[in-house]
Amino acid sequence: MVDATIDVLYRGGLKCDQNYMVEGKVLGTHDERNPDVDYGEIPVWSLVIDHPEGTILWDTGSHHDALEGHWPEGLYQAFYPHDAHEHRLDDDLERAGYGIEDIDYVFQTHLHLDHAGGLEFFDGTDVPVFVHEEELKFAYYSAKSDEGSAAYVLEDFDHDLNWHVLHRDRERHFEDVEFVHLPGHTPGLTGTMIHLDDEGTIVFAGDQLYQMPNYEEGIPLGGPLVWDKTQWRESLELIRSLERRHDAEVVLGHDADQFEEIREGWGQ
Repeated sequence: MVDATIDVLYRGGLKCDQNYMVEGKVLGTHDERNPDVDYGEIPVWSLVIDHPEGTILWDTGSHHDALEGHWPEGLYQAFYPHDAHEHRLDDDLERAGYGIEDIDYVFQTHLHLDHAGGLEFFDGTDVPVFVHEEELKFAYYSAKSDEGSAAYVLEDFDHDLNWHVLHRDRERHFEDVEFVHLPGHTPGLTGTMIHLDDEGTIVFAGDQLYQMPNYEEGIPLGGPLVWDKTQWRESLELIRSLERRHDAEVVLGHDADQFEEIREGWGQ
């Protein structure tokens, strides 16, 4: 167990069709051929882990110019970042009592556009940026070709960064903090398990799981957002096993109700 604190940074919201979050959330029936779309807002957030070995920024959120040309129109139409301009990474850190210069390490769960948009603030610095090998490869493959996933924006991550590449399924780089490879949503998505002194074990699943039906009912994310459904289910079972083994709290990627419960952070 480690004596660390975790601050939660609200990084703005995305408005989208909730079928992206939970596969088949709204389906037509014989008598109702055209049901209303469930269109709503999901939170985007980052963490600041104040660890005895350094201050870790966990994900960097959406780019603040997402609506001003940084995101292609098709992406901002699908995941409308209505308040991204109000959530520059440096400003959100300052509101939490940190500066960019206070960040010793960056950890990227993956490099999708709502998670890697603040990496530009570490361009040209020696701050280590942890990301899984499979994610780095897939992000460039996707952004540089017509294959892969459309949810990567090259300008988010194509910087002069001090990449520290994760290669294994589970790696420890800090006391009682473990990076856990959870492929499914993307090939290289990686979550984090941390054992806190006072508040027990927390598993941050990232976008492997968006919302509670993904976890509790095993309903996948919307079709376009699952890279490999078999690996997604294997990662789901790994998270469930970690919860059982460590009596852990599992934190999901974009669940609005859960987000309200975690906004105060841990160990404060």
